[in-house]
Amino acid sequence: MLSAPSGAGKTTLAEQLVRRDRRLARSVSVTTRAPRPGEHQGRDYHFVTRRQFQRYRSSQALLEWARVHGHWYGTRRAPIERALKAGRDILLTIDVQGAAQVKRRCPEAILLFVRPPDFATLRRRLVGRHTETPAAIVRRLRVARRELRCARWYDEAVVNDRLTVAVRRVRAIIRAARRRGTRT
Repeated sequence: MLSAPSGAGKTTLAEQLVRRDRRLARSVSVTTRAPRPGEHQGRDYHFVTRRQFQRYRSSQALLEWARVHGHWYGTRRAPIERALKAGRDILLTIDVQGAAQVKRRCPEAILLFVRPPDFATLRRRLVGRHTETPAAIVRRLRVARRELRCARWYDEAVVNDRLTVAVRRVRAIIRAARRRGTRT
């Protein structure tokens, strides 16, 4: 599992990891937020209504869920179970609330926290996405400070200052977990 503050690069890192490792499957979360420019249904997220999301929750179809930045996010169980049965490792890109839930339900899961090199870089990345209002960026940075404090509960932390280096480091963690027989 990868967790990180918004703008730390967890989605980009996850995409690179899945491209380089055929045994790794990326989980696609469900969310109640609207798609950002360039995002596609089923590839980036499964965009659903609040009512659909509540149905998933009440039917126990979600492995984890959390409210983040005013929207609901979650991970559907069925695709995870299918991928695991097929012998693949699953890469979830989720927030710290969801990661805690998954770890409670699946103690063998490996939690990786992706850190930005520094707070100024995180701010620059958020501003550079051009998807948030200034007020939303301030909120995301406030949440990021709380999330960064949660990194100590993770199995490993990786600084994403250079993408190629971060990818190499996470791949090494995944290989080590496979040798030990634990799941990513």
